Amino acid sequence: MTDIRQLLRALPVFAGELPTFDPDDTPGDPVTLFTTWLMDAIRRQVPEPHAMTVSTADAEGRPSARALILKDLGADGWRFAAHRDSLKGRELAARPYAALTFYWQPLARQVRVRGPVVEESAEVAAADFLARGADARAEALLGRQSTPLTGLDARDSAVQTAAERVARDPSLVAPGWTVCTVRAEDVEFWQGSRDRRHTRLAYRRDGDGWSKGLLWP
Repeated sequence: MTDIRQLLRALPVFAGELPTFDPDDTPGDPVTLFTTWLMDAIRRQVPEPHAMTVSTADAEGRPSARALILKDLGADGWRFAAHRDSLKGRELAARPYAALTFYWQPLARQVRVRGPVVEESAEVAAADFLARGADARAEALLGRQSTPLTGLDARDSAVQTAAERVARDPSLVAPGWTVCTVRAEDVEFWQGSRDRRHTRLAYRRDGDGWSKGLLWP
């Protein structure tokens, strides 16, 4: 029988050529630094560099997390899409606060974002929905995410019906489709190192600007 503990301990970490990170040579705001790191991940062909873990909590404080795609980024925050009736949508309605985690494994880089969540306008949500591929729009039209499924045949039939609706009306937008913006209160950048001398730089919202400082690894 495989000894999982020993197997996990033997797995390599921080392999490959890792980038350097000088916290003294960083901009005054985290969005600029995040954009630089994201573009570097894209340039180095890190798989799905726009994927992130979105963590929320329900009214009782019980957390849940899932991987989503970053939809946009601006001075006001990080954006992702959600259906209002999904688990994350319901949790955000109860507690409009979220944490995002990006991990670019080949670079040993992690970014953590945390802050309140605001829902963008219906026009922004519609534009996001219509920019999705036809299959993605058909799936989102179901509006049944996280609800019990009786079988895969039922899923396939429902998706096919939704796909036919999309074909008939390409301008159709799913009711309850939203775009959410995390307006960060703090953002942390973590650069791993093979010698375990990891570097952590934290930005904190300070009035209309940001303060930043190092954290112990």
